[in-house]
Amino acid sequence: MNTLSQSTLHNSNKKAIRNRYNHRSYQWRRKILRFLLEKVGFPLLAKYDHAEGLENVPSEGPALIMINHIAFIDPLAVVISLKRNIVPLAKKEVYDYPVIGIFPKIWGVVPVSRGEVDRKAIKKVMEILNAGEIVLVAPEGTRGSQLRPAKEGIAYLGSRSGVPVIPTAIEGTEPFPALHFTSAWKTSGALIRFGRPFRFRSANERASREDLHKMTDEAMYILAGMLPPHRRGYYSDLTKATSDTIEWINV
Repeated sequence: MNTLSQSTLHNSNKKAIRNRYNHRSYQWRRKILRFLLEKVGFPLLAKYDHAEGLENVPSEGPALIMINHIAFIDPLAVVISLKRNIVPLAKKEVYDYPVIGIFPKIWGVVPVSRGEVDRKAIKKVMEILNAGEIVLVAPEGTRGSQLRPAKEGIAYLGSRSGVPVIPTAIEGTEPFPALHFTSAWKTSGALIRFGRPFRFRSANERASREDLHKMTDEAMYILAGMLPPHRRGYYSDLTKATSDTIEWINV
C-alpha cells in the first residue's frame, strides 16, 4: 500500500471514529438544554399538563418511542416528561432553521433525509440504541392534527434492533409555541400518555417490505387506540387492527 493510500485510510478511520456516537459527550449539553426547556422554554412558550403511563418506560436500556406528531413542541414535551436521555429523529432541515437550528445540533438530534432510505441515519440510530438510550420516532414523518399513513421506519428499526417500542399519544400541543399571555394558555396544555411496550415478533430478522408494512399498520393501530377519535385519521377504523407481529412485554 502506497503512502497516499495509507494516509487516506488513516483519515477515513479517524473520521469514522469521530462520527461514532458517544453518549457521554452529549451528557452535559443535554443537562443544560433540559434545564433551559424546563425553566425557560416551557414556562414562557408552552403549557405542560402532565404525563401518564411513566411506568411503561424502562428505567434503563434501549427503547423506541413512537409518537403522533401534532406540533413542533411534541418531542420537547416528551423529553421533559422523562429523566432519561431521549434522542429524537427529525427532518434534516431543522438544522438549518434560523436561531433554533443550533439546539438540535447541540442535543444530538438525528437528521433524516425524507423520501429516501437514509442509511446514515439508520446507522446512527442503531449506535444510539446500542448505547442504551431511547430514540424518539414520529412514524408519519410529518405533523398533522390526525394520523396519516405511516412510513415503515419504525417497523424496520424495531424489528432489526429488537428493542421495546413504546406507543406514546400526545394531546394538547396544537396551539404552541405561544406567548404566555395569549389565549393558547387557557387550554389544558400538553398531555403525554406512554402506552404498554411491545416488540415485533420478527425481532433481529430481515423482514420483507410486505412484513414491514403490516408491522407498521399494527403499531399505528395501537397508537390510534390511545388517541381520541378525532385524532385517529387514517387509522380510525380500529376493527382493522391486528396483532400478528406484536408481542407485548412487561417493563
